[in-house]
Amino acid sequence: MDVRAALQRHWEASDQSNFEVEHEIYRQDAVLDYPQSGERIRGRKNIQESRTVQPNRKRFAIRRIVGSGDLWVTEYVLTYDGIPSYVVSIMEFREGLVAHETQYFSDHFDPSPSRAHLVER
Repeated sequence: MDVRAALQRHWEASDQSNFEVEHEIYRQDAVLDYPQSGERIRGRKNIQESRTVQPNRKRFAIRRIVGSGDLWVTEYVLTYDGIPSYVVSIMEFREGLVAHETQYFSDHFDPSPSRAHLVER
C-alpha cells in the first residue's frame, strides 16, 4: 500500500466533504484523540459521524506530509467558516489502515516585536 497516496486521497476527500472516501483510511476500531478538548472518539463509524454532523464549512490546505512505515504526520491549515487553524495530525497505521490518530490544533497569533529583527516575513 502507498500510504502517502492514501493520505493524499484522504485529505482531498476531507476538503471536498466526501465523508465516505475520507474515512476509508481508518480501521473499523480506529481511535481519534483531540488532546486539547479531552475528547476520544472510538470506531470509524463514530469518527465519520462526528465529522458529518459538524456544521461549519471546512477547507483543508496541506502544508506537508512526512513519515514512513506505520507513523505519518500531516501538517495543514484547516479553515472553518473562513477562520484558519493550524493543525498537526499524527496517524499510526496497523495493517495498512489508521488505527490511531491524534490531532493538535493551534490558532494564529501575532508576531512578537522582540524578535522582529530575526524573522523572515
